[in-house]
Amino acid sequence: MEARAVGKYIRISPQKARLVADVVRGMNVDQAITTLRFMPKKGAVILRKVIESAVANATQDDQADIDNLFIKKITIDGGPSLKRIRPRAMGRATGIIKRTSHITVVLDENE
Repeated sequence: MEARAVGKYIRISPQKARLVADVVRGMNVDQAITTLRFMPKKGAVILRKVIESAVANATQDDQADIDNLFIKKITIDGGPSLKRIRPRAMGRATGIIKRTSHITVVLDENE
């Protein structure tokens, strides 16, 4: 049985979040959470919360065994960007793009 969780409008760039997602893709859930707990990146904290939410969704109906869950799919898509202006020298200004991400985690059970 598949379970999924979605984190939307997360304030991290998709490129930085994908670096963390590539590490845990395909792992067992308990191994992935342990790996993310000791990883010194901002994306690790965010991704761990989404994975734990997916585990909670899987155990909601008591149909899934936590020990047999693994990460089937993680997708990180770009969300809307916040556009800001930074003052520069001689009265000029440059734009800054603050990116957001949509994180989707799909869990499944090992056979």
